[in-house]
Amino acid sequence: MRIYHNPRCSKSRQTLALLEAAGVSPEIVEYLNQPPSLAELQRIHAALGGDVRAMIRFKEDEAKALRISASDQRPDTEWLEILAAHPRLLERPIVVKGDVARIGRPPENVNALLEA
Repeated sequence: MRIYHNPRCSKSRQTLALLEAAGVSPEIVEYLNQPPSLAELQRIHAALGGDVRAMIRFKEDEAKALRISASDQRPDTEWLEILAAHPRLLERPIVVKGDVARIGRPPENVNALLEA
């Protein structure tokens, strides 16, 4: 398992603690220090499925500065390019296991990965 983690985020810390309590030692990617590439973001999106906008933190000041919102209609590739250029906008935490991923909001969302 891999967790895209921000140690300053309480939900990210709670999700990591949940994984560790289940005996999992995930690879920890502090995505603000090691931003995911566009290709990696594409893989994460594929693993999450659904709308790419679920991966984006629209309430961040950076999103406001970019004048983007969840109601914007853009191709998935454009959203992923925005995330690649502005990793602070990546929703956190994201846990990936193989070709399946979950956003840990709430942290219990990742329990499905522990059961698989």
